[in-house]
Amino acid sequence: MNITPLEIRQKEFEKAFRGYDKDEVKAFLNSLSIEWERLNELSKELKYKLEASEKEVQKLREVENSLFKTLKTAEDTGANMIEQATKTAELHMRETEMRADALMSEAKNRAKNIIEDAESKARIIIDDMEDEIRQLEQVFRSMDANKVSLMSDLKMLAEDILTKLGRHEEFPADIKPHIKKAKELSREVNDNHSKPVDVDQIIADNEHRQAEESISEMVEDTDDLDDIAPIDELSDVVEEKPEPLMPEVQDEAAKEKEPKQKVATQQDEEENKGSFFDQFD
Repeated sequence: MNITPLEIRQKEFEKAFRGYDKDEVKAFLNSLSIEWERLNELSKELKYKLEASEKEVQKLREVENSLFKTLKTAEDTGANMIEQATKTAELHMRETEMRADALMSEAKNRAKNIIEDAESKARIIIDDMEDEIRQLEQVFRSMDANKVSLMSDLKMLAEDILTKLGRHEEFPADIKPHIKKAKELSREVNDNHSKPVDVDQIIADNEHRQAEESISEMVEDTDDLDDIAPIDELSDVVEEKPEPLMPEVQDEAAKEKEPKQKVATQQDEEENKGSFFDQFD
């Protein structure tokens, strides 16, 4: 039932015997209408506030939904970005590992090839050096055998020459230098019999051999001489320069020197060059 303040003020009651006081009833209805009007105004105000509040709540709910959607979108985007970044990092890590493995494998292969090449070259050099050493050993043994045989022959020849010359009392002047050379040769043979063989010794031996041939020719000529000088006069003979070597002897000595010079040159080159790995530093 909707009652307005105006209806309350204009309300008319039936008159009856001994009823309520008319003035009091009007006054109460008047006050009631005023209070009712106030309540209506308050109700309208509250309704307006309620509607405003509901509208505000609706707006807040829309904002909340928007914020929720934004937050959800941000969360989804962050998760996607994190997942994408993780996948990219894993991909880069795998690529880096593959590249590092490839570089390591290539470096190992190159190092292996370098080492194998160095070992191969070292083996070739060692084999060449061993061959040269064996050749030099053979040359040395041959020279040593020739030296022993030559020393023995020269000693016997010198002793034989001195024995033959001791039978005579004087010699002609042109034979005296050869006789002195024979004596010196005999002393050198006795002194140098135990010394090691070298190239200079071979050259000296060849000179002795040449002197031996000259002395042998001179001794054959002395068998027919009548005037022989005393043996004591041999010490006064002036030394004469040794005769030059024959071309064949010089060629042989030069050939014997070449292997030693070649080995010395190779050793100097190896020392100056250093080891094979020092070249990569």
